[in-house]
Amino acid sequence: MTTAATHQAGPAAVPPPGVFPPAAVRAAPRERLRRAAAYCGPVLAVYGVLKFAGFAVFMFLLDSAGDFREKHPRFGGGAHTWDVLGSWDGWWYQQIALHGYDPALVPVPGATGMITLEGNSAAFFPLYPALMRIVSEVTGLGPYGAGMTVSVVFSFVAALGIHAVTARLGGYRAGLVAAGLWAVWPGSGAEWAVYSESVYTAAAAWACYAVMARHWLTAGVLTFAAGLARPTAVTLVAALAVAGLFAVRRRREGIRRPLAAVVIAPLGAAGYLAWVGHRMGDWGGYNKLQDGAWGHKFDYGRHSFDVLTSVPVGRFDYMFAMPMEDTIGVGVVLLVPVLTVLLIRLRPPAVLIVYTVLSYLMVMATQQYFGNVSRYLLPLFPLFVPLAVAMSRLSRTSLAAVLGTAALASGSYAGYVLFELGVP
Repeated sequence: MTTAATHQAGPAAVPPPGVFPPAAVRAAPRERLRRAAAYCGPVLAVYGVLKFAGFAVFMFLLDSAGDFREKHPRFGGGAHTWDVLGSWDGWWYQQIALHGYDPALVPVPGATGMITLEGNSAAFFPLYPALMRIVSEVTGLGPYGAGMTVSVVFSFVAALGIHAVTARLGGYRAGLVAAGLWAVWPGSGAEWAVYSESVYTAAAAWACYAVMARHWLTAGVLTFAAGLARPTAVTLVAALAVAGLFAVRRRREGIRRPLAAVVIAPLGAAGYLAWVGHRMGDWGGYNKLQDGAWGHKFDYGRHSFDVLTSVPVGRFDYMFAMPMEDTIGVGVVLLVPVLTVLLIRLRPPAVLIVYTVLSYLMVMATQQYFGNVSRYLLPLFPLFVPLAVAMSRLSRTSLAAVLGTAALASGSYAGYVLFELGVP
C-alpha cells in the first residue's frame, strides 16, 4: 500500500511524513516553534480530548459506585476517587520514590501454597519511580502527584511517538487516528495513573521511530531507557538487533552505529536485573521473587490456554479468575493476531513486526493475572497502524463519532473494569 493517497489528508501547512518538517531545522527559532506547534498541536489535542473524555467517565463511575471507599488504600481504596489511581502497583511505585529499594527473598512463614515469598519493591523497575522522585524534588509534589504528572506528560510523549511511526507508514491523518486509538485502547486506563505504561510506551515508540529513521545511537539509548522501565523491553532489544542486522546486510549503512546501538540497548534491563540479583545474593532472584511473591512465571502459555478455553464457555474456575476483566482480555488477545496480519500486509519495517510479535508471545507465555493482559498489551502500539490507516479514509464526522464513542466507553472497559472490578 502506498502512502500518497493518505498524505493529502493532512493539513496543508504540515508536510508528512515524519516528526517535524525538514525545513523547520533551517528556520529561525520562532519559525521552528510555530511549525512544530502546527505539526504537534493536532496530535496532542486529539489524544488529550479523547483521553480526558474517558477519564471523566471513569471518575464519574468510580464516584457513583463508591466501592473504593470500602477498600484498603493499598488495594484500590481511599478517601477520594483519584486515590484509586495510586493503588496496587502505584502504591509500590510511591514507596520506591519515597524510600528506595530493599531487594530481598523473604519466605512467608508456614507458606504451603503458590505464594511463598513476601513481596518487595525489587519487582518494579526503576525508571518510573526515579522520574517521580525527580519531579517531586523539583515541584514539591508528593509521590502521588509526581507519579500522575510523569504519567500524564509521558502519555502525550507516547502519543507523539505513535503518531510519528504511523505517519511514516500511512500519512499524517493516519497518525492522528493512531494517537486517538492510544487514548481509547483496552488497558488505556493505566496511562493516567501511577503506573509505568506511559513511560515505557513513549520510550518504545520513539525507539522504533529512531530505528526507522536510522538514528541508531538514539534508538539504542531509548531502548536502554525502556529496559529500565519494564522487563518486557527485551523484546524491543531483539527488534532493534534484527533491524540492525537487516540494515547491515542490505549495506544501507556501516556496521559501527547499528552495532553500538545493539550493545547499548540491553544494558538497562540487564543492569537492573544484575543489581537485584547481587543485592539478593541470588542471580536469579528477580524471577524467584516474581514467581514466589506474585505468581508470575514463564509457563509456556499454559495459564493463557486455560483462560482462553474457559472464558468462552462461561467457566471461571481457573487461577486468578476475574470474569469481567478476563472477558475483555480474551477479546484483546484474540484481536492481536488479526491486527498483526494486517500490519504485516502493510510491509512495515522489521522492527515493528519483531517488537509486536515477541511482546505478544512474551505476555501469552507468562502465568499472571490474565485480567491484566489488556494493560500488558497496551504498549503494542504498532497494532494501531493498520486500523489507523483504514480509519483515516473516514470523514471527520465519522471519525469523531467512532473515536468519541470509544472514548466515552473507555471510561468503563479501560478504566473502571481495570481498577475497580479487577486488579490492575
